[in-house]
Amino acid sequence: MDHSYPYIASLTREPFLFYEMRSTAKLMSERLSDEAIVTEIVEQNLFQYPTEKSITRMAKACMKRLHVKQQDDVENIVNKCIDMSKQDWDSFETSWGFQHHPLLGKVPTIAKAFTQWQNECDTRFNQLKANEEELNRIFIDIYGLQEELTPEVEDKDITVRKADLGRDIRSFISYAVGCMFGRYFLDVDGLAYAGGEWDKVNSSEAGREGTLGCASKYASFPADKDNIIPICDDEYFEDDIVGLFVKFVKTVYGAETLDENLKFIADAVGGKGQPKDVIRNYFLNNFYADHCKIYQKRPIYWLFDSGKKNGFKALIYMHRYQPDTIARIRTDYVHEQQARYRTAIADLEQRIANVSTGERVKLNKKLTALQAQDAEIRTYEEKIHHLADQMISIDLDDGVKKNYAIFQDVLAKIK
Repeated sequence: MDHSYPYIASLTREPFLFYEMRSTAKLMSERLSDEAIVTEIVEQNLFQYPTEKSITRMAKACMKRLHVKQQDDVENIVNKCIDMSKQDWDSFETSWGFQHHPLLGKVPTIAKAFTQWQNECDTRFNQLKANEEELNRIFIDIYGLQEELTPEVEDKDITVRKADLGRDIRSFISYAVGCMFGRYFLDVDGLAYAGGEWDKVNSSEAGREGTLGCASKYASFPADKDNIIPICDDEYFEDDIVGLFVKFVKTVYGAETLDENLKFIADAVGGKGQPKDVIRNYFLNNFYADHCKIYQKRPIYWLFDSGKKNGFKALIYMHRYQPDTIARIRTDYVHEQQARYRTAIADLEQRIANVSTGERVKLNKKLTALQAQDAEIRTYEEKIHHLADQMISIDLDDGVKKNYAIFQDVLAKIK
């Protein structure tokens, strides 16, 4: 199943989004007998296709030639299969029908939410498998294929997905980042913002008649004001991504179970140390690679990245990009981070001069790391300064690839 995502304003014909393409030449040959058509359908596992809602004229013609005696039963089963497959597809944010993350259950812990989701997935998987096997039995009986085929379907051939703890927690983190940027909101299902006038959407006037009426949708968890979320190896900024994520988890599941939920999330993404440290390490080193993979190397969140030393990292949401965004990254974040490095380096140098030999080795190691980050961000500031002065505009209709290339010198490499 294709989980691709639309990145430009043009929309395809939605009634056909859920269907695979199949060449019609072989099926529509006038010289083919009914048995030949049935053989093709059996071999290609196409039992269900002649009964889908948006059926083509070709498929209807084939159905008439098949003389299916139990057409109503087949259509009923097939429609249920389609509904279940769509439910599975719409559970992931790359679907146009995505409403909310499946782990947003009304339960106090994410562990319980995952158990509910796991049960839902297992039920859907088993029912779809049973339905496909029933379709196989019907057609095998109708066309006397008992000696050629069996109705059983292997688990690997069932297209809906089972729950996967690591994948689903990572997708929960991705959804949280979407809420941080205002792409999604906790209060209402569906996509909140993917372009247009952000000020109208997010202003206090937005609830009044004649406006977009979306501001109240951010009530539970407000979107980041400046569309710039830093990813640091410590909580240097008020809108540090780990701090925002902790706030998100607290908002969703409550304060009483916060520590338990953070530990569950940290265990799922993997790593050693305290839960917040594990989560921070995930954002620093793995989140963006996962994001690029989910969106097939067409990321909607862009990572401004100074390099391997993690001197500076920050995410923006491309749909909220403005010509002054890079200038604000430079003045409000890069310069601020440079000042912190200078202060920290000076402090360490003073401490090193007044400690024992054993402690001095540890502090020197930390000093070396800070100096490397400071040198890296200094070089990065020069690059970003050049772009900031240009006040570059982008056209979302040009797509991710073309727009990303404009800023490639200051963005993370897409792998």
